[in-house]
Amino acid sequence: MADEKLARRYAAAVFSLASDRGSVEATGAALRGIADAIYADADAREFFTAPVVDRYTKEARIGAALEGKTDEIALHAVLLLVRKHREPVLRELVRQYEALQTAARGAEPLTVVTAKKLEADELATLLGGLEKAYGKKFDVTQAVDPSLIGGVRVTMGDRRIDGTVAGRLEDLSRELFAQTN
Repeated sequence: MADEKLARRYAAAVFSLASDRGSVEATGAALRGIADAIYADADAREFFTAPVVDRYTKEARIGAALEGKTDEIALHAVLLLVRKHREPVLRELVRQYEALQTAARGAEPLTVVTAKKLEADELATLLGGLEKAYGKKFDVTQAVDPSLIGGVRVTMGDRRIDGTVAGRLEDLSRELFAQTN
């Protein structure tokens, strides 16, 4: 929780700088790329997160590796995390930055999970209905979970709409269990 609050502050500052320079998308992509590169390689991750490695050494090596190869704001954000001994916050900073990007576009994240991949027109119809019903725009992520058997499960923020066969069977099971007790 503390890392989330701290990351939100860093992300807000980075987002503000990127907005001022008109590089919100580039900075976001660079932050994601840097975090993915660091956490994809075990040696890089260990070097980046190790508290025993001198911060000046980390800063010099990261700066040398990325200078001129990535967005300047993203690079300096990562170097600031190193200077302040806040390296573990990087992944959450990226998540918080992406949330700010989504909010700036006036969209909210929406996850649609189905038993099989929806066709583009089916997804568009579902999305159109949700946008009309809630008066919001959504950034959609579609996932497939065959265990749902059929139907759709929609998650928007902290709200979940479960119209799946598996969800209904679970509800029925709970209801029958409650009646027997």
